[in-house]
Amino acid sequence: MARGSRAGFVRPELLLVLTFAGLIFSGAMLLKLPQAEKSPVRFIDALFTSTSAVCVTGLTTVDTEQTWTRSGHAVIMVLIQLGGLGVMTFTALAATILNRPVSFNASLALHDAFFDSDARAELGKSLRKIVGITLAIELIGAVVIYVGLTTHENPRGDWFDALFLAVSAFCNAGFSPYSENLVGVRGSLPVVWAIMLLITLGGIGYTVLIEATSRLRRFLFRMRQQTVLWSLHTRVVVAFSAVLVFGGAAGVYFAGLGPEKLNLGPRVLHALFQSVTARTAGFNTIDIAAMPVSSLMVIILLMFIGGSPGSTAGGIKTTAAAVWGKSVNARLQGASEVNMFRRRVPDDLVRRAELVVAMALIWNAVGVFMLAITEAGRGTPFERLVFEQISAFCTVGLSANVTMTLSDAGKLWIIMSMFVGRLGTLTIMFFVVRPNRVRYQLPQERLMIG
Repeated sequence: MARGSRAGFVRPELLLVLTFAGLIFSGAMLLKLPQAEKSPVRFIDALFTSTSAVCVTGLTTVDTEQTWTRSGHAVIMVLIQLGGLGVMTFTALAATILNRPVSFNASLALHDAFFDSDARAELGKSLRKIVGITLAIELIGAVVIYVGLTTHENPRGDWFDALFLAVSAFCNAGFSPYSENLVGVRGSLPVVWAIMLLITLGGIGYTVLIEATSRLRRFLFRMRQQTVLWSLHTRVVVAFSAVLVFGGAAGVYFAGLGPEKLNLGPRVLHALFQSVTARTAGFNTIDIAAMPVSSLMVIILLMFIGGSPGSTAGGIKTTAAAVWGKSVNARLQGASEVNMFRRRVPDDLVRRAELVVAMALIWNAVGVFMLAITEAGRGTPFERLVFEQISAFCTVGLSANVTMTLSDAGKLWIIMSMFVGRLGTLTIMFFVVRPNRVRYQLPQERLMIG
């Protein structure tokens, strides 16, 4: 390959940013078309909606049902689908690159990962599986949701609404074609359970889905096969996700769902639903603003952790949180290694997890400070500003009735937080492949800690 070609090679993290930025602005322009809006919408609100859709967040500064026409809803659904597939595609690319040897020249290593025939074939195969699995799950989910909508005690919606909800749920976007989100259809068990299952499958990660489908195919067509252990990644994702879902449901249940009087069954179901959706989906079957502060704190923790790598979900990711927690535990016990499921976690992965957690904490601390400035004098409680910031950065979409009251400066900050939160950890993955070129060590000196 000619040297000039290598010089003109665009680094993946820059391509990632440019692709999503271009998609966001294109979506905003489409939403400003007369066919897309029922009444004139300010450009900043169209930009906010487009950013929220592409970054599969779900926060909205306008009423989705009352503001956008069916054409506008179609634009939002396409943006959600492209955003969700885009995230999984770039994650597959990152995994392909990070699993290959890194040369002394990082750009050359990335170039080799892009243009090597074996790497292209591996990546292409993964992308075909991602698209196939995504469309199959969404179509099955849409059928179940349609049945639930039309057989509900107060039937509403059609095939488009069912498909919109299925795409939004699997992509963990949280957009709903209804003003009250899912509160009006929460009595339909097929809708509620289908949404929860779609959120879970969309947030568990393409690597887990591919591994599960591959094992299922081998089981169906090769009844006799040698027992193979699940990968460490899958075991960590499944185990930690289960702990978060059921632990979060218990926390929300005992902390309280709000002043609304509900029987035991509905209370358990709503607590479970909010625990699942807090993992970056953004749907709600109860009024989030009416929940006590203790419940909001449980949801904030779930939002911060989010879903799993290679998924449409946001947050710092389950694996990063699990590795970080194990790292802290190892340090407390004086151990030099981090072990999980009888496997040693490489030191570079431990450092990467610590970096992701630290950067997320710093960004959100700055974000809360910025919102405290931009929303000063509006009477918004501090805990709701924290909730809004975490929801935006972790691309969740839940809000305690704050988003629609934001100032223009607050809207711009939330737009930036959604964008950084959606692309931040992926971009970090590309940056960390750069080798450490330091060829010397500085003199060591100790200092007091604590």
